[in-house]
Order: sequence, then structure tokens, then C-alpha cells
Amino acid sequence: MSDELTSTQAASEGTAAEGAATRRAARPALPPYLLAFPGPLRDQLVAAVLSGEKVATTGLLSEYEAEDEEFPPVGERSVLIDSAGREVAVLEVTGVRVLRLGDVDLQHARDEGEGHTSVAEWRADHEAFWHGEEMREAMGDPDFVVDDSTMVVAERFRVVERL
Repeated sequence: MSDELTSTQAASEGTAAEGAATRRAARPALPPYLLAFPGPLRDQLVAAVLSGEKVATTGLLSEYEAEDEEFPPVGERSVLIDSAGREVAVLEVTGVRVLRLGDVDLQHARDEGEGHTSVAEWRADHEAFWHGEEMREAMGDPDFVVDDSTMVVAERFRVVERL
């Protein structure tokens, strides 16, 4: 297969790109929606959102507090960003709840779309992320750890538009 585009393909892609640019220009500026840090994990999570497998995510309450950030209200829209910094979808928040890490249930773990079949499996993956060097650096605490009493923000969302 050739790496070159035919003139029809190029024209079609040009039209699609122009249409996407027009939609972005017509859309009000939206806050970014960032999953994990740029790299393979973010790419995996973005792909899961775009496939419809991922409809939930979990963040640390302490992250919101450290960044003096409010929880997104239900109905808020934001733009999902991939590792290359591209806008790939518009998301809408459908639910937000604050709970103890030890109270996260299996349905939420499954809705995160990462293939977890148990809360323990979900928790181990999330603890590995939260205890990782990048997160500890972002939190400004090289010894940061989570436990059952750590408060988390469980968020649900839906894809409104693919960009």
C-alpha cells in the first residue's frame, strides 16, 4: 500500500480537516480533560473513552485541593486531550461523587474501562499510578501514599462529540 494520498483522498481529508476546524471555531472554548500523564497510559485511557469502554474515572480529592480546583458540575463539557496535545472528543460530566477509596465499588471499577474484573485489581493499578514518581512529584510529596480512608472523586462522563 502506498503512503501517498490520491488527490481524491487528499481532498476528502482536507475537507474533513476544514470541517473539524470549523466545528472547533464554532464551539465555545472548553476546559481540557486530562487523563493520567502524557504517554502510553494516557493513550490507552483515551482509546478506551473513544471506544465507549471508559465512562468513568477516579481522581484524588487532594489533587483538587492542591490545585484549588472545584469539582466539575454535572452537565459541564470539556475537551479530551491525547498525549500529543490534540483535542479528540468533547465529554460531558454525568455524575460526580466523593467517597473513600475503600468504598469504590465493582461497577465503578468496571466503568473505568481498563478491563478490571475486581475492585482489588482496579485498586492495585490505581495505587501503582498514585504511588508513582510522576504523581508523587505532582503532589509535592515523595512519600505520598493512599489507603482505604483516602478521599477520591469518582466521576462519570459521556462522549458528546468525537473531534
